[in-house]
Amino acid sequence: MSLDKSQATTLAIFCKVVDNYGDIGICWRLAKQLQREHGVAVTLWVDDLHTFRRICPGVAPEAALQELEGVAVRHWATQDGEFAPADIADIVIEFFGCDIPPGYIAAMAQCSPRPVWLNLEGLTAEEWVEGCHTLPSSHPRLPLTKHFFFPGFTAKTGGLLREGLLEQRHREFSADPAASEDFLSRLGLTEEERGMLKVSLFCYPHAPVAELLEAWQHGEAKLACLVPEGVASEAVAAFLGADARPGAVATRGALTVRVLPFVPQPDYDKLLWACDLNFVRGEDSWVRAQWAGKPFVWHIYHQDENLHHKKLRAFLQRYSPGIPSLNEFSLEWNGALGNAEQQANWPALWLALRSDMQVIAQRSEQWHQQMLENGDLAGNLLQFAASLEQAARETQV
Repeated sequence: MSLDKSQATTLAIFCKVVDNYGDIGICWRLAKQLQREHGVAVTLWVDDLHTFRRICPGVAPEAALQELEGVAVRHWATQDGEFAPADIADIVIEFFGCDIPPGYIAAMAQCSPRPVWLNLEGLTAEEWVEGCHTLPSSHPRLPLTKHFFFPGFTAKTGGLLREGLLEQRHREFSADPAASEDFLSRLGLTEEERGMLKVSLFCYPHAPVAELLEAWQHGEAKLACLVPEGVASEAVAAFLGADARPGAVATRGALTVRVLPFVPQPDYDKLLWACDLNFVRGEDSWVRAQWAGKPFVWHIYHQDENLHHKKLRAFLQRYSPGIPSLNEFSLEWNGALGNAEQQANWPALWLALRSDMQVIAQRSEQWHQQMLENGDLAGNLLQFAASLEQAARETQV
């Protein structure tokens, strides 16, 4: 195989889809931004094109090679293959230590100059990340060095993924009430639903959704819960009394639940902007909720030995140290309070959270501005890659 290296800088991203839409969501956003804003020729290697298609409807799931929005997308169907130095990108990114093909690595070692090799790690608020960001790791056999690149929440990390026009799009949407009304109408919301407290719900299957829906149903405030298809299907279907298909809707007490079709990434941003509270999960939707500047509750991806609880607490310590209602709700939502024998009091938790919504909204916007000061992940990554290339040239002189 031979990849086009006619442009000045080429870059390859290797992505294995593990966490449903999170992994490919992050890699797809990064690939598009590198191509559009920095003129990089990007090849995105993906092992699961069917999942990719859910967030990018233009994907042809059976194609070995296709071009989407200026990005070359290759189906990563095998662990190895025949590669030559001409096939190797100038910058090689493996997402979350996904073990790129050995044949590709062997060809990297034959290149002159050798490519910049980065392991783009998962996002965490833990303090140790600052000490590990950009650390090198030598290959045990080949003359190659991999560097770890950590996204994060401080200037000592790589920052958060954010395309250049996101802030402008957000401002324009927020400044035009008709834009929100039109968007929600196209999703099927009635005028009454658009006037309710609007909550988007995106979580993993083990979230206590049924208990929360019951609390909302018997609450005082009218609430519209918007759930993408395939999310919390059992609890949503039980509430609806029917299959949780796109367009399904039911009202019980103060709560209206509406199932939405799975939307492309740009429309998901609009959903976050249009809602008053967003439940998000994993990494990609979590980051987008932070850029939305709206109150959110994070459902973290489960890890063995409850390591995810440590990560959750590390984030809450940074994000909401003075908002006990949000912290307690978030910890209970993630099963991090250890009350296995005592059922959570979701009506009380919800009442406390709702009472602090204005405070949480103010903190969300403050955090949004704070994160902007750290730059964006794509720009910081390219800047680091350039510094490695410069250092390599100086060593050769």
